[in-house]
Amino acid sequence: MDYELERSLVTLEEIATGARELRAVRHPLGFLCLPLLREGPRGVCVHLFETDHRPEPDASPLHCHSWELRSRVLYGRVANLPVHTTVVADGEAGATHRVFEVRSRSDGVDEIQPTSLLVRSEIGPAHVTSGGESYTLAAGQFHATALTGEAPAATLVHGFSIPGQVDLSLGPLDGRPRRTTRRLCDTGQSVRSAHTVLRRIDAQQRA
Repeated sequence: MDYELERSLVTLEEIATGARELRAVRHPLGFLCLPLLREGPRGVCVHLFETDHRPEPDASPLHCHSWELRSRVLYGRVANLPVHTTVVADGEAGATHRVFEVRSRSDGVDEIQPTSLLVRSEIGPAHVTSGGESYTLAAGQFHATALTGEAPAATLVHGFSIPGQVDLSLGPLDGRPRRTTRRLCDTGQSVRSAHTVLRRIDAQQRA
C-alpha cells in the first residue's frame, strides 16, 4: 500500500471513530465529498458515488477544473467521459453549448455565470477505471464522470490548483445564470460515509 493511500485511510478511520470531526459535503453533481486535506494549492478528498444520489437539476455534468486531478478508484468502477470542444464564432451555426464560469462562494453556493463563448462539443468514448487503478486530468480539460452499472464506487482525489485557471461548465445556449449549492452533511451521515468507504475497501481487498 502506498503512503498517500495509507495516510488517507488513517484519516478515514479517525473520522469513522469520532477522533476527527469532519463534515461530508453533498456535491451538486450527485456525489458525497469527504475533504481530507486542504493545504495551499493542494487538496485531497474522497468522492462517494452511490446509485441513489442524483445531481441537482441546474448542475451540468460537463465541466472542467481549475486544478490538476489524479483520481484513484478505491472500489467499484468509474467512467470518465472526455468532452472535446470547438469554439464557434458568434453568429456561426453548429454551437451546442455555452461556456459558463463557476464562481464558488465560501457558504457553499456556486454562482454559474454565462460567458460569451459558444462551443460545439463531442463526448468521446468513456475511459473506465476499476478499483486499484488511477486516471489523471489536466486543468481545463472538459469531462464528465459517471458510475458504470449499479454498483457504488469511491475515488481518492488529489488536486493541485493552477494559477490563472477557472472552473467552467457547459450549459444551454440561452445563457441563463444559475446557482447550485454544496450542502454540508450532519455528523452522523459523515461518520457513516467514512464507515462505508472503509468497509467496502476491506471487502474488495478480501475478494
